[in-house]
Amino acid sequence: MQTLLANARYTRAIDAVAELLARLRVDAIFVGNIARAAWLGGEVESGTIDVLVLMAEPQKNQLAMMASNRGFRVEREELQAADELDLVPIGFRDDEGEVRVFVLLATNALYAKMVTAGRETMFGERLLRVPAPEDLALMLMMAEDDGTLRSLTELPEFDLAAFRERLTSIGLGGRVAAE
Repeated sequence: MQTLLANARYTRAIDAVAELLARLRVDAIFVGNIARAAWLGGEVESGTIDVLVLMAEPQKNQLAMMASNRGFRVEREELQAADELDLVPIGFRDDEGEVRVFVLLATNALYAKMVTAGRETMFGERLLRVPAPEDLALMLMMAEDDGTLRSLTELPEFDLAAFRERLTSIGLGGRVAAE
């Protein structure tokens, strides 16, 4: 795994999100372009910050309240619209503008397993957790990001057998070609 790099704006945003989650004392993994950069290299400099969090439903309101108190933008209408999705949309604001942050609650067994199987990566002085490469591959497959999926499966850390097991466990066993 690579050391995670981000431009100054995204460094501030990622640090603020990590600090918020640490204060809530919840297990979480950074997914999306942060996980991509951790596994495949590159610098995070655009897009949303996506986090998968292991927390109970009542903690959603606590997350929104704490985020609001820490300078994040929290819109009541957005929270209500995303409520059934188990999603908490917030915005990290600073002098350079806003970075969108989407916190998804791990409300099913697959997501919960992804969070608990997360791997640590260095980000400056901080340890962050990202999905195991096989879990990121599953997300990339669902997003139909074949190029990134191919790059990820070529990593020496990638366990094709474990990936096949994950796919089979959710009824997608026929999606991976033979070695």
